[in-house]
Amino acid sequence: MTVLSDLPELLRSARHIVVFTGAGVSAESGISTFRDDLTGLWSRFDVTDLATPDAFRRDPDLVWGWYEWRRMNVLRASPNAGHAAIAAMKRYVPKLTLITQNVDDLHERAGSGSVIHLHGSLFAPRCFACARPAGFADELPDEPEGGRRMAPPECSHCGGHVRPGVVWFGETLPQAALKAAFKAAESCQVLFSIGTSSLVNPAAEIPRVAAQAGAAVVQINPNPTPLDGLARFNLRGPSAQELPRLIENTWQKH
Repeated sequence: MTVLSDLPELLRSARHIVVFTGAGVSAESGISTFRDDLTGLWSRFDVTDLATPDAFRRDPDLVWGWYEWRRMNVLRASPNAGHAAIAAMKRYVPKLTLITQNVDDLHERAGSGSVIHLHGSLFAPRCFACARPAGFADELPDEPEGGRRMAPPECSHCGGHVRPGVVWFGETLPQAALKAAFKAAESCQVLFSIGTSSLVNPAAEIPRVAAQAGAAVVQINPNPTPLDGLARFNLRGPSAQELPRLIENTWQKH
């Protein structure tokens, strides 16, 4: 029978650990999850009306303004102890691959590099017409709650509208990122699934691929998920609480 006390030794012996994070990790830094109630101007809209290519074609100022409002909120947030613990873990293991469904930059700001962003990033805009990487205008919305429409920048190459660098409904995940994520899951000895509902495919398949390849799946989540039965270890709590404790018990006391 697997018991929680077995986990530190398993982690110390692992050659490759994959950490797979979801919205719960960012929520611990005060960033609203995607489907949380919207406020101000945005309260009149369903998120699915703001997160599709058709929505951007119909009203680019509305969609760009919402995503810039979201980016502003991220910039005002700080990485939490969970983000910091994941960055620290890399110092203790031969290889660590970090995969996230989050579109913020809190992992990077906590010190993690080479993050695989499955759903894109608020900080990687690109042209809607020619898909070339683009930059931001200097202005950011300053209303902390209400938000407002904002005209998107123009692409310096073709003059098209610059769009947010996230994956919208109806779009496929970036194939290079998805391929790298599944490859890592197939080759690791331990996979952490942290703060994710394990409901959204194809990302939800990543822990299952790891388990099928023989890896131990460690789930950290305050709430039950469909992954409960598959995970070899279930730590029921927020990552900012559970991860620092786990790192201390695994490496810092040895």
